[in-house]
Amino acid sequence: MEFKPMNETLANRTARALVDMSLAATPGDYLGAENDLLEKFGISRPTLRQAAKMVERDRLISVRRGTKGGFFAERPDAKDAIQSLTRFLRLRGTNLGNVMQVTRPVFEEAAAAAAKLRTAADIEQLKEFVAAIDRREDSRELIASEVQLAQLIARISGNPVIELVIEIGYSFGLSERDIGLYGDPERRHRSREMQRSLLNAIIIGDADIARLMMQRRSDQFDEWLKSGGASQEIRT
Repeated sequence: MEFKPMNETLANRTARALVDMSLAATPGDYLGAENDLLEKFGISRPTLRQAAKMVERDRLISVRRGTKGGFFAERPDAKDAIQSLTRFLRLRGTNLGNVMQVTRPVFEEAAAAAAKLRTAADIEQLKEFVAAIDRREDSRELIASEVQLAQLIARISGNPVIELVIEIGYSFGLSERDIGLYGDPERRHRSREMQRSLLNAIIIGDADIARLMMQRRSDQFDEWLKSGGASQEIRT
């Protein structure tokens, strides 16, 4: 017997049915045209559209209009998942120092895991990243490269939880571009050298050195934050 929550509206029940259809399919699969689903669920067009908006908000379906339109299965990604989490933390007065305190051990674990699990294709991508390090001279380029580096290491680690935590950490970092973390040329030079040392350790597969290089990066960033804006609260 199917459990139905008390006082559940028809739109909510239809939304649950759309979620079930999406999860039973592969992302991108065609679930049906609007008229098909109206007949399947036996509901009105306004009810279906209200339900579809709920499920679209959670990135579990997409609705496309036009002659080739209809309902399609989707899946949320890490960026979708962190939006509500980061908004909640910002409203609680979280600052970048708080985030780094928690994410630091995750970054270290990611570096060690990446060194153990990297494939031949990963090594080539890492080498390409290293080759481009010295071309990233200004603050904006360096910030972008830090995000790319973290996402690359998180992906190679093979742990979706690590990917999520790292995305949260860098979503805060990108919102704080004015704290002057990379404002000094010497800091930018030091950051590029730390990137190089970390990636080379992952490339050769030395998990201990990769973890140590990540620890040193964290120590350096902590020092810079204390002298350049760590006390500032994250702006909403």
